[in-house]
Amino acid sequence: MSFEKKSEEFNALQREMSGLVATRQQLEAQLQENKIVQKEFDTLGDEKIYKLIGPVLVPQEKVEATTNVNKRLEFIQSEIKRVEARINTGQKKMEETRNEVTIITR
Repeated sequence: MSFEKKSEEFNALQREMSGLVATRQQLEAQLQENKIVQKEFDTLGDEKIYKLIGPVLVPQEKVEATTNVNKRLEFIQSEIKRVEARINTGQKKMEETRNEVTIITR
């Protein structure tokens, strides 16, 4: 394969990795936000909880709200694992492509 094609392949992998890293950072921010909400729920007694649906605040049972946050945390954590696996695969592909480019240029 030519140097140009391998170089283009490497650049495409870099762009893909940048997107994956940005996604990972976004998921981490969501994870931290939901952990804060979870901690806040743990400190609540019988206070009312409201959920924002569009422009309206709707009352929600604490059990339901807690369950929703816990499910969201599980989902975000599974997405983080999925994205990290793709990042690891992408890093391996980048390393292979980098080595191939190095061999071609020798």
